Amino acid sequence: MKAAVVDHRGAVPVYREVADPVAAQGEAILRVEAVAVENVDRAIVAGQHYTSAPFQAALPAIPCFDGIGRTPGGTLVGFGGLEPPRGALAEYVVVTEGHWAPIPEGIAPEIAAVMSSAITGMSMRTAAELKPGETVLVQGATGVAGRLAVQIARLLGAGRVVATGRDAAALASLAELGADAVITTDVADDDLVRAYRDAAGDGYDVVVDFLWGRPTHLLCESLIPETFALGTPTRLVQVGESAGETFEIPARALRTSGLEIYGAARNLMAGMAEAYGQVVEWVRAGDLVIDVTTMPLSTIAEAWQRTDLRGSRLVIVPDAPVR
Repeated sequence: MKAAVVDHRGAVPVYREVADPVAAQGEAILRVEAVAVENVDRAIVAGQHYTSAPFQAALPAIPCFDGIGRTPGGTLVGFGGLEPPRGALAEYVVVTEGHWAPIPEGIAPEIAAVMSSAITGMSMRTAAELKPGETVLVQGATGVAGRLAVQIARLLGAGRVVATGRDAAALASLAELGADAVITTDVADDDLVRAYRDAAGDGYDVVVDFLWGRPTHLLCESLIPETFALGTPTRLVQVGESAGETFEIPARALRTSGLEIYGAARNLMAGMAEAYGQVVEWVRAGDLVIDVTTMPLSTIAEAWQRTDLRGSRLVIVPDAPVR
């Protein structure tokens, strides 16, 4: 069969022939229908992610560890649990029983492959317990997950949605998704602190943070009251770190602002089924729009290096059959 193979650290995957998979007891061979390529997959291949070690130790290996496939009986399923050197960017995968689940009817494979990005947006409910009418700040709203989070905030009944990002053109497009205000993070520190304060209205109730690093440090600065009055409590959900892995939190930001910080996994297991079901309902109804760009597996080298997608998730699909 054909697969995308990485043979050394940081390499661009190469489309080539590999051995056909063989299922052992308790395993099944699935035909791959769609695989989303995310930043974390590129980071693992580059050896820059905290989970990179098993992949790097198994080289040559096939990237990506979950996707959408079809069982021998024709059922469309989401699968995961692959371990290097096995990966999802192949024509077929061997999956252990219990590591796949049916995809609800009415959800196309390429959309199903990206729905996990929507689940991260649901952390504003599962982790931060967003209530209707509250104000939501989406940090890093121009990426795929961020754009979905803006939509989800509106669908969950947020009273006001503020979105941040560096790309001015992408920020301008967020109004049609439900953003009431946008903040450009590509400005001087003092200007960014002022922008956070100006857009806050009565305060940010929930922050969904895909950035971390400098922008979130300056957000914390903006939450510090300028008088002895205590600030509005803010529940910040840490989701991503595209702007930096660490930053310093001023003690006074915690002491006086009422800032609470949660990881995106807070309450996730207990709320996963409900969150997934809600996302499915929105997608079926057309209320939640997931932007995808599909490319065939044979073009993986080109696809892997694309930098022009701007809020659209790359999804690798099978090559069209030769007629």
